[in-house]
Amino acid sequence: MIKYKVTLTKEEHEELIALVSKGYHTSQQYRTAYILLNCDEGEYGEKIFGKQISQVLKVSARMIDRVKQRFVEEGFEACLGRKPMSRTKEKKADGDLEAQLIALSCSKAPAGFARWSLRLLADKMVEMKYIESISHETIRKVLKKTNLSHGK
Repeated sequence: MIKYKVTLTKEEHEELIALVSKGYHTSQQYRTAYILLNCDEGEYGEKIFGKQISQVLKVSARMIDRVKQRFVEEGFEACLGRKPMSRTKEKKADGDLEAQLIALSCSKAPAGFARWSLRLLADKMVEMKYIESISHETIRKVLKKTNLSHGK
């Protein structure tokens, strides 16, 4: 396992002290700041071992290692900030699909049913080959967004 050495500059040390002593910050920023201050092996901090830090701050030793690794590899500012979301989902329901869904939901319900259910709509959309697959929850969101109510 790689051991990462945290050495803070005077400016970074002062910024962390200011962060923990005043203002409103996220709990993640406070936790990261305390971890960095306690792991500092430079001239401005006194090195405390990971086991002591984890007991005092009630965090795992792995968390301390991740903070130290991020500080060394990505830098001070990246360590205090949150990681940007790397996962983005493409929307299944575009405008054309929404129009087809609304037209279908306003039509007469299939034989044996008093009205369209979300699952019936989802199955019919797939059956009519408007889309390969779609969940009833996506159908609900689209209909809610359009304020379409079958009760009125």
